[in-house]
Amino acid sequence: MIRAVFLDVDGTLISFRTHEVPASAVEALRRAHDGGVRLFIATGRAVTDLEPLAPIPYDGVVALNGCECVMNDGEVVTRHPIPREAFERAMELSEAWNFPMALELNDGIFVNRVTPVVEALSRLIAHPVPQAVDLRRLFDRGDCCQMCFYIDPELEKRVMEQLPSLSSSRWCPIFADVNLRGIDKATGVTELAGRFGIALSEVMTFGDGGNDVPMLRAAGIGVAMGNGCAEALEAADWVTASVDDDGIRRALEHFGVIAGPGAE
Repeated sequence: MIRAVFLDVDGTLISFRTHEVPASAVEALRRAHDGGVRLFIATGRAVTDLEPLAPIPYDGVVALNGCECVMNDGEVVTRHPIPREAFERAMELSEAWNFPMALELNDGIFVNRVTPVVEALSRLIAHPVPQAVDLRRLFDRGDCCQMCFYIDPELEKRVMEQLPSLSSSRWCPIFADVNLRGIDKATGVTELAGRFGIALSEVMTFGDGGNDVPMLRAAGIGVAMGNGCAEALEAADWVTASVDDDGIRRALEHFGVIAGPGAE
């Protein structure tokens, strides 16, 4: 029996085509929640960057790829910040190898410089272009749980070899999320599900990107969106339709989380 559903945002809940949550997904998730299923968001976004999800009655958020777990009343359950020395080394690499990097904080995304790649990602997710600032001064304001490197996979491998305390994941070919090593979406799913006494076998996860693979594998049922990357499709227990073709509703009906058409 599924007692909790965890959902990625970009490419899973939010369409890259419309930049909105399909009405079919909102309606299906409300029905699941009304039936007693806990709903959680599991995203690389910060918890303050979820305004488009307001119609969904979620109970908590696995934010920043598992590095910050927050209940819907604002209570922070867990937080896993990036060490200062790792951030400083990342800044050195960004400057030496000439790639932009960002800090993703609860009051926004900030970059050390704006380039065409930075602008392209902003268009993809329908966000304003980040502000270029002094990231060292910004880092000193408080815990930072996620950096973003605007690099291709080949350079990513070389960079991450220099950052042994961190790990990278991506859902887009033009940038990678960077977090504390050993923490991912599966970590957050485990932490929030455990908060309610829910076993992983009672959890369903939805995702489409490489950063969703750990939680797709960890859950009792991992569902990849039809528009997902090859790694997500391979990791999933089941592949549903795309986000634009009612994929979330179809999967919830398929596994009996909500009743399908014609059910009594």
